[in-house]
Amino acid sequence: MPPEFPAERKRQVLERVSAFLRERVWPSETVLDAGGQAAQEELARLRGEAKAEGLWALPLPREIGGGGLGLTEYFSLAEQEGSSDHGPAALGSACLLDVRMFQRFGRPAVKELLKPLVAGEISGSYAMTEPGVAGSDPQAARTTAVRTSDGWLLNGRKWFTSGAGSASYVTVLASGSLFVTTDFSVKREIPVLGAAGQFEIALDDVHVPHDHLLGEEGDGLRIAGTRLALGRTLRCLRWLGMAERAFDLMCRRATERQVSGSALADRQLVQQHVFESALAIRSARALTHQAADLVAAAADARIEIGLAKVAAARTLHQVSDSAIQVFGAEGLGPDTPLPMLARIGRAARILDGADEMHVSDTARRLLRTRAD
Repeated sequence: MPPEFPAERKRQVLERVSAFLRERVWPSETVLDAGGQAAQEELARLRGEAKAEGLWALPLPREIGGGGLGLTEYFSLAEQEGSSDHGPAALGSACLLDVRMFQRFGRPAVKELLKPLVAGEISGSYAMTEPGVAGSDPQAARTTAVRTSDGWLLNGRKWFTSGAGSASYVTVLASGSLFVTTDFSVKREIPVLGAAGQFEIALDDVHVPHDHLLGEEGDGLRIAGTRLALGRTLRCLRWLGMAERAFDLMCRRATERQVSGSALADRQLVQQHVFESALAIRSARALTHQAADLVAAAADARIEIGLAKVAAARTLHQVSDSAIQVFGAEGLGPDTPLPMLARIGRAARILDGADEMHVSDTARRLLRTRAD
């Protein structure tokens, strides 16, 4: 750890982040999940409180308004921050991937977005997948970028574009390149298992100037790959935070609920739910931290990320489902966060590449490694 983030300081920040999630963000999840104006106002309130408490944008560079933590230091907090799907947005770290991408590959015109982005004055969106095109095959994307005398002309459709409804700009993959544009139209919102936040957008003769290209022409998939390595690692850490939250709820329920004169915790089948959940969480956590160490060191982590992504997604799905089973009918209703956690757990097995894609890709890499 660097001198400014010793073990005691790390413990204090971890406790403060955890308390902020429990006391501020968790109670607001129903409003935030519903989307709309009320959700935007609630998120703005939470962000103001995070700034006031010195918890804002911890992993973003100090020179543009962030807390200055490196990846290794932030990874130690990301699980707690991710115990709510809205935690990263409320604490100002949701834009980490865009900030790092713009700093490394953006030209001055794009880098002008950095300070307002870190301050939370604007937000962005990332558009890769398209209707009618397999999301696991980005090379098949149909959105086109045609050169003009002073830039490019973009045409196409994108969907499952997170946060596009309130975004100030969108980063678009088109013809193998990545472009940043403020000129797009939202066609519809796409609720994911009932929750708001995903959108379909259109790009109709959108002009993008030369200085809004990220990297060089044709670099889009390579840049996207560097983004995905960190993005998948962060998702794994955050899913583990949610799985731990579901596990805590399950254990509390098993201990407190009395049935026929004894606690649920005394039943062997309930004990099996607890054991299998703890085994899944600890196994996925070990794989995820192994991947995170490699990502922080800028090393090849493709095998480790593939293993961690599948393990963490399955773990959240499994543990939230077990917690619902232990809760019974109450676990299906709005009085606990379990339906939300189960929804995220199910979607996790598709987001950032379906389980099947990661299983196949990782297995091929493992076989090549063994053959070598």
